[in-house]
Amino acid sequence: MLDSILSTTTNTSSLTLASLLLCSLVSLLLGLGIALLYMVRNTYTKNFVVTLALLPIIVQMVIMLVNGNLGTGVAVLGAFSLIRFRSVPGSAREIGSIFLAMAVGLATGTGYLLAAVLFLAMVGAASLLLTLMRFGEPRQFEKELKITVPESLDYEGVFDDLLGRYTRKAELIRVRTTNMGSLYELQYHIRLKKAGTEKALMDELRCRNGNLNISCGRISTFRDEL
Repeated sequence: MLDSILSTTTNTSSLTLASLLLCSLVSLLLGLGIALLYMVRNTYTKNFVVTLALLPIIVQMVIMLVNGNLGTGVAVLGAFSLIRFRSVPGSAREIGSIFLAMAVGLATGTGYLLAAVLFLAMVGAASLLLTLMRFGEPRQFEKELKITVPESLDYEGVFDDLLGRYTRKAELIRVRTTNMGSLYELQYHIRLKKAGTEKALMDELRCRNGNLNISCGRISTFRDEL
């Protein structure tokens, strides 16, 4: 039932026009499915989505052309290595989608069309379920707090009593200089005791930091790069 549609002999497989067109059609359809899956509750660009949709058929064609030829396989490996070093790091979801598209292309390129369809259906269903369940999302009251203080202020412990009053947890993540070294920026990860207390907290912090910049928002998601 899950056999390859490509008839094989000992070391080679025969490729016909009908099997090539069928594998290519399935690759395109599954690529569109992967692109649609990536677009669910996600920020994306058109270029990346189009590339994701075309990636399975590209990988499929590469696999069909290699066809057990060691020399061709080594050349293809070198070409993909050059592409890798010209790319920029992507988010975890982008890289996961790329690996999914490559796995589907490998399956269609070897003729296992039903296996590719079942694989995408299972991974897609699991991905949609976890996304709709908001699996792994940070707690609702966790925030990223940035406080700018003057260079003359000794910031060690100066905000501890206020943070203890409004938050369940406050962790100092980073301290850096700004404005040519004349100011310090303190970055905290905090968990508020209850929602809607950001303004009251920021008002009291302003009295301690000389009314300099304070920001409180969602924790940055740029840490999910692989």
